[in-house]
Order: sequence, then structure tokens, then C-alpha cells
Amino acid sequence: MRKLKNEELNRLSVEEFKETAKVPISVVLDNVRSCNNIGSVFRTSDALLIEKIYLCGITATPPNKEIHKTALDAEKSVAWQYFAETTEAVAHLKQEGYLVYAVEQVENSIMLPDFKPEKGQKLALVFGNEVKGVQQEVVSQCNGSIEIPQFGTKHSFNISVSAGIVLWDIFNKIRS
Repeated sequence: MRKLKNEELNRLSVEEFKETAKVPISVVLDNVRSCNNIGSVFRTSDALLIEKIYLCGITATPPNKEIHKTALDAEKSVAWQYFAETTEAVAHLKQEGYLVYAVEQVENSIMLPDFKPEKGQKLALVFGNEVKGVQQEVVSQCNGSIEIPQFGTKHSFNISVSAGIVLWDIFNKIRS
């Protein structure tokens, strides 16, 4: 085996990425405080052809050198929009025909392996603050909640890890 060089990976340019068809998934970041987490979500969203990221509340926005550290220019390829209130972003997405799901531990949540996206349905996934999670008023506004099964002593993943797990899983379900 030989490790591939960057030029052998046939990556899209930023311009090509913007013109490429995306999967019908948007991401909502509800008061995410860590710029490293925000940057990681941008990078994951770029890798999986996510439509757009909605940055809400205290979530920092590009240009930002701390976001750039982990995004590695994905903040330039992935479309994003800022909303002062996450509830406004959710209302906007629902008006645009998205089903909105909080990624959170709530009553009657759907376990990620059991979540079956409908073909052609636009989805928005809300990821919450590193300590408090998704705000209850936002959870109440969502169409449902998706939960990642966990089996250890901790009750949560880091938000960037949660985004990677959930986006990869749903991306695969949509693409298959």
C-alpha cells in the first residue's frame, strides 16, 4: 500500500463544489460555543455534500481564524447563514419544506439506526451547545428527535463527533 498524494485524490475546487448537487440535508448549530467544533462541522459538511449550515445564537461565523483551523477552507465551500435565534432558523427551514430533527436525547426520540429518511425529503438536523444541548424551545419546534445509541458511562458525544456520526449515517441512507 502507498499513501495517496493530495493531487491524486481528485478533490473538487471550491467553485466545482458550489456547482455540485448536494444531498438534501442542512445543519443547524444551536449556540455552539467552540470554534473548533464549528470548523469540524464545516469540514464534515463539505465531505458529505451538505446543502447549508445555519449558525445560530452565540455560534461564531466565518471569517474566523479559529473556525479556519479545523475547517481548512470548508468554510469557503459550504453555504452558511446566521440567525440570532435558532427558533427563527427552524421556522425558516420548515417554511422551506424541511423536516427538522433535533439530535438530542428526548422522550420518544428515534434511535439513529431506526431513522429512515423518506426519499426526496429535505432534512435539517439541529446540533446543540456542548453543555446544554439543543434548547427545549427548539426541541419543541422540531418534527422529531434523533438519538445516537450510547452504551458507556457518558451521556453524550462531542458535538462535532455527533455531527460526523449522524451526517455519515443519514448520508449513506439517502445515497443508497
